[in-house]
Amino acid sequence: MTVISWIILGLLAGAIAKFLLPGRDPGGLIGTTLIGIAGAFLGGWISARWLDHPISKDFYDGATWAAAIGGSLVLLVAYRLLFGNSRD
Repeated sequence: MTVISWIILGLLAGAIAKFLLPGRDPGGLIGTTLIGIAGAFLGGWISARWLDHPISKDFYDGATWAAAIGGSLVLLVAYRLLFGNSRD
């Protein structure tokens, strides 16, 4: 996958993470979008580095999507813990 594919995957993973973890975010839509993109890269890196699952070249690989969404969820939770109470 190219960097553009990872950015698109990150945007979609961020939207899915936001759907799974609703509430107000301190950064709004732009912050959540950037978290989704960073989460896709983080999830892919963790998957390839420590989980011994190399990232597929196919955009529709389920494990790649799971890694991207998982990375986005982790970053979204960390962001909410660090920068504000999102459940107000």
